[in-house]
Amino acid sequence: MDEQPAKPRTSPGEFMRQVQAEGRKVVWPTRQETVTTAIFVAIMMVLLAVFFLGIDTLFGKIVQLLLSLA
Repeated sequence: MDEQPAKPRTSPGEFMRQVQAEGRKVVWPTRQETVTTAIFVAIMMVLLAVFFLGIDTLFGKIVQLLLSLA
């Protein structure tokens, strides 16, 4: 097997400088984008909750029907 040479260790100060440099590259969403996304997530959550409630109720009725036949 080919062993790769050990990488030199990064000092804590250099690590923090790298973290800050990467943090400056981040493009943060605007307030409007955040609000829009939060509203969309809330709507999808409600729709999925209603959908799964319907599916659960349907399967519950099917199981009740099958158990009543036994």
